[in-house]
Amino acid sequence: MRKELKKEWMRFLQEEEGSGTVETILILVVLIGLVIIFKKQLVSLVNDTFSRITQDAKSIY
Repeated sequence: MRKELKKEWMRFLQEEEGSGTVETILILVVLIGLVIIFKKQLVSLVNDTFSRITQDAKSIY
């Protein structure tokens, strides 16, 4: 009985199915956290970039 339980436990520990899903979810959680933390800086960067693009586009036309 103990050998069987140990064998099943070792098989469970070595099983890697589903780990890709967990890793993907963890990466998404970290990215969302970073976006929340740096929201002001990201908004400012995007706004500055688009206003520069708009100004440069006006100078071309």
